[in-house]
Amino acid sequence: MSHHPTVEKLRSLRLFGMATALAEQQAQTGIDQLGFEERLRLLVDREANERESRLHNARLCRLSARLRRAKLRFPDAVPEDIDYRSPRGLDRTLLARLLTGEWIQERQNVILVSPSGLGKSWLACALVNQACRQGYSACYLRMPTFSEEIAIAHGVGRYAQLLGQWARTDILVLDDLARAPMSAQAWRDLLEVLEDRHGSRSTIITSQIPVENWHPTIGDRTLEDTILNRLIHTAHRLTLAGESMRTRRNGLTSKAVSE
Repeated sequence: MSHHPTVEKLRSLRLFGMATALAEQQAQTGIDQLGFEERLRLLVDREANERESRLHNARLCRLSARLRRAKLRFPDAVPEDIDYRSPRGLDRTLLARLLTGEWIQERQNVILVSPSGLGKSWLACALVNQACRQGYSACYLRMPTFSEEIAIAHGVGRYAQLLGQWARTDILVLDDLARAPMSAQAWRDLLEVLEDRHGSRSTIITSQIPVENWHPTIGDRTLEDTILNRLIHTAHRLTLAGESMRTRRNGLTSKAVSE
């Protein structure tokens, strides 16, 4: 009996690994020396391996798509490359908890505060990269970009659509909050975004300015209180301090060259 119809039937049943393995067995000399159970085991193993490979490739494709949509400032920032040796006050215990993704399941926020050069934006991107691996969607925005997109959306009638898009995103990163002046309208828009996300999605904020010093930048006590209320009560705080990592690395490089 020819095996060709069996190969076709396996393919019609979407058992592509078994079909390929059976076709290969037909072309092998001496394959009949193997017993039925041994040949069947080879077919089943091939099917299992190919399914696992397809599943792995599909996961990689979905991860790649999530990272592409996130538009991270540092797309190569990954948890495995986090620098724990530099003296910057990094809370390893808290960071380890954040990397589990529990804070996202609980719809909590993260606030990263540090002077320039200590890697807060990079750490934010590493947290998002890990979250994307765990199946969450993300969007990264520097605050000038946020203000610009909001202003354009107002002008072209896409404001509600844009807010809806951000509201459905699992993690929204707002990088460098309160560093540069924003209009009163931009602060009100930010509040609208945070209102939509409060209790339903997670937000990561990075800033060079301590939270308690945001008020002069916002310029409206009521607005400030409401924004902080939406952010800090369910937020994990990572505060970094120390010498700029860029300065230190440049100094080490210069020293190595001079020596």
